[in-house]
Amino acid sequence: MDEPFASVDAQTRADLEDLVATLRDRFGITMVLVTHDIDESVYLSDRVIVLSRSPSTVLAQVDIELPRPRDQIKTKAMQQFVEKRSEIAQMIRRPVDREAHH
Repeated sequence: MDEPFASVDAQTRADLEDLVATLRDRFGITMVLVTHDIDESVYLSDRVIVLSRSPSTVLAQVDIELPRPRDQIKTKAMQQFVEKRSEIAQMIRRPVDREAHH
């Protein structure tokens, strides 16, 4: 799925994320989700693949080991969630910061 929730409001986005997570867990399916939303990537994923700017290369693969089922409020308040979100945000910002100094 490529940015499937990009054009909806925040509440609908949260509802759709939970629906996708429920379907994934119920049917045991694998999904590939492309998103620029770090919170969404951590909330929905078992693994986040962080890409560089164009031309894209893989910067990192980050395992997400948050308990299931996940909850929009409780999961996002967990220290593990905050740490993974920060880790990914730093990876994304680092190349931009280097480019700005040149």
